[in-house]
Amino acid sequence: MTNTASPLSPLALLRRPAGEWIDAGTHLNGFGGFHGGLTVALMAAAMRDEAPDIPLRSVTARFHRPISDEFRLETSTVRTGRSVTALGARAVTAKGIHVDASAVLGSPGTAEWPTFAPAAPDAPPPEECGIFAIPPEFVPISSYLEIRPVGPNRPYAGGTEPELTAWIRLLEDEEPPDVLRFVLLMDSLAPSYAAVLSTLALVPTVELTVRAGANLDRAASPWILLRARTRAATADGWVDEEIDAWGRDGAHLGSAHQLRIIRTD
Repeated sequence: MTNTASPLSPLALLRRPAGEWIDAGTHLNGFGGFHGGLTVALMAAAMRDEAPDIPLRSVTARFHRPISDEFRLETSTVRTGRSVTALGARAVTAKGIHVDASAVLGSPGTAEWPTFAPAAPDAPPPEECGIFAIPPEFVPISSYLEIRPVGPNRPYAGGTEPELTAWIRLLEDEEPPDVLRFVLLMDSLAPSYAAVLSTLALVPTVELTVRAGANLDRAASPWILLRARTRAATADGWVDEEIDAWGRDGAHLGSAHQLRIIRTD
């Protein structure tokens, strides 16, 4: 096992070669462990290395336990087809499997089909929205992010609608998001269900799916507009959440779906 020399930023970690042990430093923690979106982005990067010339269409991860130690990524090819390739990955520590994931990669088609995408919500540009500062001792990875909420809803503010909308970007550079940054950012808002809570309760992710859209390749700004909405929530604490993302020009960049569970212990 080889330790990493010093704490790395999210983007520096995403640029490292796949196959090396990853130091799950606490500076990259989200709620209670290594940030889930960054974990999935790293797994997506490792799976893309198996088929680097085919675009990533979808990645799904299932979180079995938090990562708090060094971990490594194992990948496998499930199927290679003419237009669709399916891959798998696992995040493993000495304790076993913490996260398993699957990805769908697909070659571009030649036909021109009608397109559909959700319209962007009305939102002022990010420069006109105030910064929402998350205490880094609560969510350490937040020091690498800038979040500017849109509208009145805030996490744990006891609102009436389980929805959060915000501009978000990575602070490390001015580059627009590629598919790996996109996967990371799609899991970087507080849970939308937290908007109706007035006391702290963690709502961790059990399963996360991220799907990048065709417009992501044409994004020109580091800012993306996220709208996270709870579609359904049960009395025993299971939360079904959907997330959509748009660029500054209003183009739909992709979507995500999360299965969460509310925990108070």
